[in-house]
Amino acid sequence: MATWDLSKTKHHILLCNGGSCMQKGGEEVTVAIRQEIARLQADEQIHTTRTKCNGRCEDACVVVVYPDGIWYQNVQPEDAGEIVGKLVQGQYYQDKISHRYRGDGFVRNEKVALGVKK
Repeated sequence: MATWDLSKTKHHILLCNGGSCMQKGGEEVTVAIRQEIARLQADEQIHTTRTKCNGRCEDACVVVVYPDGIWYQNVQPEDAGEIVGKLVQGQYYQDKISHRYRGDGFVRNEKVALGVKK
């Protein structure tokens, strides 16, 4: 089992591989994002982890970028270039952001379903 050196990591991408996301192409999104990271030679900057459900099933496929606190919704494999490319440039792919961390909580894009209380 590998132990990654994360000392140069700037971003951690959580790739939802829960049931709803997998039904909507979660595996393909995971592969596309990882391939784009490799293509841009950004492996030291960007680490990825497959997760189970992130609780935003209506937004499937869900991709989360930390430590920035950026949640993406309805991600398709063809979005990988924009998501990873923008991260490498220190930016975000604006078109699919559902939530954004603002220091004291998350701000929801007004077009995104509110969701149920926890």
